[in-house]
Amino acid sequence: MLTEDLGLMLAAVGLVGLGCQWLAWRMKLPAILFLLIAGFIIGPITHIFQPNEMFGDLLFPLISLAVAVILFEGSLTLNLKEIREVNRTVINIVTIGALITWAITSVFTFYLLDFSWPLALLFGSLTVVTGPTVVVPLLRTVRPKSKLANILRWEGILIDPIGALFIVIVYEFIVSSSKMHSLHVFGLILLIGIVLGGLAGMLLAQILRRRLLPEYLQPFAVLTLVLGVFAVSNALESESGLLAVTVMGMWLANAKGVNIQNILHFKENLTILLISGLFLMLSARMELADFATLGVASAVLFAAIQLLSRPIAIFIATIGSSLNFKEKFFIAWVAPRGIVAASISSLFAIKLVDAGVEGASLLVPLTFMVIVGTVVLQSITARPLANALSLSEPSPRGFLIVGANDVGRTFATALQKYGYRIVITDSNWEYIRKARMQGFETYYGNPISSHAEEYLDLIGIGNLIAVTPDKHFNVVAAKYFMAEFSERRVFFLNGKSKENQHEKHRLAEEKHGRTLLGDDVSYKKLASLINQGAEVKHTKLTAEFNWQDYVMKYVDGHRLSLFTVDPKGNIHILSNDSTHTTEAGWTVVSLIKE
Repeated sequence: MLTEDLGLMLAAVGLVGLGCQWLAWRMKLPAILFLLIAGFIIGPITHIFQPNEMFGDLLFPLISLAVAVILFEGSLTLNLKEIREVNRTVINIVTIGALITWAITSVFTFYLLDFSWPLALLFGSLTVVTGPTVVVPLLRTVRPKSKLANILRWEGILIDPIGALFIVIVYEFIVSSSKMHSLHVFGLILLIGIVLGGLAGMLLAQILRRRLLPEYLQPFAVLTLVLGVFAVSNALESESGLLAVTVMGMWLANAKGVNIQNILHFKENLTILLISGLFLMLSARMELADFATLGVASAVLFAAIQLLSRPIAIFIATIGSSLNFKEKFFIAWVAPRGIVAASISSLFAIKLVDAGVEGASLLVPLTFMVIVGTVVLQSITARPLANALSLSEPSPRGFLIVGANDVGRTFATALQKYGYRIVITDSNWEYIRKARMQGFETYYGNPISSHAEEYLDLIGIGNLIAVTPDKHFNVVAAKYFMAEFSERRVFFLNGKSKENQHEKHRLAEEKHGRTLLGDDVSYKKLASLINQGAEVKHTKLTAEFNWQDYVMKYVDGHRLSLFTVDPKGNIHILSNDSTHTTEAGWTVVSLIKE
């Protein structure tokens, strides 16, 4: 009976986690906020879910393994090549700025809460990390200028694995300092973690590079190896496992000639599951009395983090940059804390309490207070602040083009002429390479993946054009981005053929955007025109040369109109329900075969 109750409770927790993730997607807010609130409701408020009693001795190993996978996931995205390509300002923020934030926060924690120096330093390191899972949803709602959005987005991406590594090293030093020969123990932890993680990363890279595993086994093999390395490293030297899996992920992310797309896809789904379950579990373990114990001093500490440590760090780290005072002020205000801080603080708190470290039990409620405080405060105030400082973008009008093939690149070239931001995405590397050579912004990967949720920069993008050869995928992409752009701004190639009209071959009839260029235009038709030498021509209509004259000059079969541009420069994509006027002053953009 107990087993059945446990299974029922786990299924219910899964449903709650799914609901929180869906709500976050609909409201364009960080999922961590809803997960923490739900955890408080089912845990300390109603006592429906009590992880300590339910899991018993298994609780700590479960949290440890989940954190290990989350750290590996974060480090797997730390590509050193990308760091070199990032603006120097971002690098200064995640290095100099992070150290300053750590130092100031640690000092305030020590004096305000009477923490020991080791515990204060650990808490300071935890509050350095922001992360893309909390920053990206906030940026989509706030819509700051592209320069600021990119700085904040890249800070979140880079500080996630770097900050995690930093936190682990600080923790290892604290643990080792409580033992004899602390420097020896600390050195041993670093040596085993780095060497074992590096060797595991090297081994896995060789396996993937030489294709010694079929694709369907690669995600399972990686997960098994991550958990194995974590366990073996801890067995060799206690507390070295987290460092080992972090180094392993960084090695794999930077290995040459290794395709990790399958691993990333699996990792995305697994991480969502782990984060949802872990955060519900962690927040459910909290006691409301823990927050009351923090007292007024914790509120003063939060104010110091928001108003002093972050602003001082940003203004020092951006000395000599092209940012003006308003831009620096906005960046200094926006720094919501997220997944790494919550998960690692909970794991380390359990370990430190077991080790008898005084005050360690306050580490989790204090960290959660900072997470909830920064996410809520900045979600409410960031948009008005951007507007007040004149740093917000107008309504997004750029185009995301799904499909970097000849058709997609032709559309992109035609649209770019009018100054719109264009981003092209595809999972075909050769197509992406050609798009980059033409100077387009690109995203290599699946645009509807969880990875794209974090790393696909949609700042300034307000329209979708899906033009892959797979019309079913075009519809899926259109439905996915409808919530982001609205139905009127989502276009997809359909090209319904006369054959295969049996019900089982038809696409679903529910709303999923607008059919690009009409139901009778397919990818094959467009690609054929381009291969036959058709070119994009921009023709401005006048009183002397109107739409009728244009139609007579470029007859159907040799002309396929793509979109029109009104006198104000607004683009109107042609679709199955287009009602655009074509008067004098308008420009017609068509694919024309002479």
